[in-house]
Amino acid sequence: MSAPYPPPPSSAAGKDRTMLWGVLGIVVGLLCCGILGIVFGYLSIRDARRHGQSPVLGWLAIAFGVINIIGSAVLRATGNYPIGNA
Repeated sequence: MSAPYPPPPSSAAGKDRTMLWGVLGIVVGLLCCGILGIVFGYLSIRDARRHGQSPVLGWLAIAFGVINIIGSAVLRATGNYPIGNA
């Protein structure tokens, strides 16, 4: 007789999107929208805690989102923001 099949993975293991949220947060936070970078970073940290993984990507996404917001504010205040200076 053959051994029984192993049990299927739990549904929680299939929904681990820690890396997805972290990478999306970093890319979006660096390139265009700091607020979305912060939101995706938070989602990455939340999933990392749920699945016992490292939250580093989430913290990086939040940091880059904050840097984007601060940098945009400084550029607007000095009049050097590239969009809307026609």
